[in-house]
Amino acid sequence: MTPEHETEVAEMIAGATGALRIQGGGTRHIGASVEGDVLRTSGLSGVTLYEPGALTLVASAGTPLQDVEATLAAEGQRLAFEPMDHRGLLATSGNSTIGGVVAANVSGPRRIQVGACRDSLLGVRFVDGAGRVLKNGGRVMKNVTGYDLVKLMAGSWGTLGVMTEVSLKVQAVPEAEATLVAEGMTAEKAVKVLSAALGSPFDVSGAAFVSEDGKALVRLEGLESSVRYRATRLQSGACQDWSVVEGDMSADLWRDVRDVKALCGGDSTIWRLSVKPTDAPAVLQKLGNPNAVCDWGGGLIWVDVPDELDLRAAVSGVSGHATMVKAFEAMRKHVPAFDPEPAPLAALSKGLRAKFDPRGILNPGLMG
Repeated sequence: MTPEHETEVAEMIAGATGALRIQGGGTRHIGASVEGDVLRTSGLSGVTLYEPGALTLVASAGTPLQDVEATLAAEGQRLAFEPMDHRGLLATSGNSTIGGVVAANVSGPRRIQVGACRDSLLGVRFVDGAGRVLKNGGRVMKNVTGYDLVKLMAGSWGTLGVMTEVSLKVQAVPEAEATLVAEGMTAEKAVKVLSAALGSPFDVSGAAFVSEDGKALVRLEGLESSVRYRATRLQSGACQDWSVVEGDMSADLWRDVRDVKALCGGDSTIWRLSVKPTDAPAVLQKLGNPNAVCDWGGGLIWVDVPDELDLRAAVSGVSGHATMVKAFEAMRKHVPAFDPEPAPLAALSKGLRAKFDPRGILNPGLMG
């Protein structure tokens, strides 16, 4: 089923007699496969409103991400939260959609500076599991009463409703960017320096470590003179003697971090761990120092581990959560993609799903 209008989405959901597998561009398959009819949002496409002066954009949920980015680039703007392209890591094809990005709350290296995808989300329109069309938020940031559906929908993976339209705040592309680079670093040393850089007054927009070659990266963006000044100050302080890469070469480095290029192409299981940044070296040591990409100053760890490793048990003493992003189908069937929720949170989640999907037909079982 590929509806082309919101009313068709509502009719299809209201008339559904069984489970529905909600799909945007099909580039982010995660967890056990949902058994049911596929409802694709790719027919809901197009930028419906764009006001560069107001830094706002409204698009139908099935609009390809590349189209949104091209529209913004023509006006010297971008999505601040730097959404990842999962296709290389997950060996998928097709085109990611802006609704899929929001549904998965996909957020890249710049999250440490500007927040996650949900923090750029101004409003949503969606159809819930009863076939009702709902909307929340608008073209400007504002407080609302009752459910904050804008925040709830970001990261809900289609389990609360099928998004039909999203409204986002956007950002001007800065004049310049530069990345300070060091190689041959250990995780412990890299995280220590990344933490110092993030704690400095120099407005760092990226801080990452790639274990494959011991490469540590710190990104600066802004006016050219400001970037140059901040890079010089960091080179004389936290990032002493690090080299500087600028322009397109810098952008390429962060595209590789964003898309976790160092882990692409293998057959092992890929996990995504969110931890306290200073815990990252100990987590990697517990796991046997596997191939990993640490973003957000060490707070986000992408790790490649053998299929048989019980990763959650291996890091059970560490505060945080783990998501199984890639695995063979057999493993996806018996190992949940998302961490089991504590009882109070699980009860709240169950109540929300009962409210917005009373029949339990939207991506059932995907998030518990």
